[in-house]
Amino acid sequence: MIRIGIVGVGFMGMIHYLAARKLNGARVEAICSRDEKKLAGDWRSIQGNFGPRGEMMDLSAIRKHRELDDLLADKDIDLIDICNPTHLHPETAIKALEAGKHVLVEKAIALDPKDADAMLSATKKAKRLLMVAHVLPFFPEFAYAAQAIRGGEFGKLLGAHFKRVISKPDWSADIGDAAKTGGPAIDLHIHDTHFIGLVCGVPGHVFSTGVTGQGGAVDYLTTQYLYGSAGPAVTCSSGAVAMKGRPFVHGYEIYLEKATLVYESGTCPLTLLRADGSTEQPNLTGGEEATAAFTIEMQAAVDSVIANREHAYLSGKLARDALVMCYREIESVKSGRAVAV
Repeated sequence: MIRIGIVGVGFMGMIHYLAARKLNGARVEAICSRDEKKLAGDWRSIQGNFGPRGEMMDLSAIRKHRELDDLLADKDIDLIDICNPTHLHPETAIKALEAGKHVLVEKAIALDPKDADAMLSATKKAKRLLMVAHVLPFFPEFAYAAQAIRGGEFGKLLGAHFKRVISKPDWSADIGDAAKTGGPAIDLHIHDTHFIGLVCGVPGHVFSTGVTGQGGAVDYLTTQYLYGSAGPAVTCSSGAVAMKGRPFVHGYEIYLEKATLVYESGTCPLTLLRADGSTEQPNLTGGEEATAAFTIEMQAAVDSVIANREHAYLSGKLARDALVMCYREIESVKSGRAVAV
């Protein structure tokens, strides 16, 4: 049984806690928070852009820690699940690794690539796993797309366009604060750079245009990922500039040699278009609950700990490369030039 300790009881901490209820071979044993109400089980103040709102929770079977060091000293914890704010990820993860714990850390891995590099060095030294919880490849539509591209069933990837757009959330004042989250071009868009890195690899250059907000954070951008003359031709638009009437939307059009994949959340279910003109909606697995993809993600982390082998989707290096791509795109927006990755 893999015993999990969650650090941070905000929205993502709650989602991870709920998702962990359906894990096989693992359970949440402890939580760490400095919020006395949350330690007492009053999670009613928690809300996000999807899934359930917080409620009163029965934490009678959960050990509670107010200080990280106390949680890390708990010998009955195998895996530290880090869900505190992004700017705290490096210090928390490195301490956990040095304490001999495996680590699952919410995206983004860090705010500074140098800190991400330090985390990767720490995991090698500690001989423990550092896994980064980029959940997008575990959503059924994106899991299908990843398999279609990586598996080669429909031939090689020719091109793709990805999209991720929200209105500026009134539930998170921090998303535009680059000092805490990096702003939408990192906190939101890193889902896309991670997935693009997973299925296409890291491009040689990026060229981006975008909109910079009052605080200096890039609020919206469109990027060309430049892989050279051999392709593929990949673009993405992402940001937080839509009006409140526009719900969160993500999706893609993916062009393979023998098929096209089309998906947009809320409007177009995943559709496979074949060369003969036929179309179908693939059968997807993963569950309908808002936390289903997170359960699959956390199960992958648990299985990785059991096998002592990193899951490709949770790779720390892939997460680090996704962070670097975001910064190169921000540089391109502000310079007006293509930037080497």
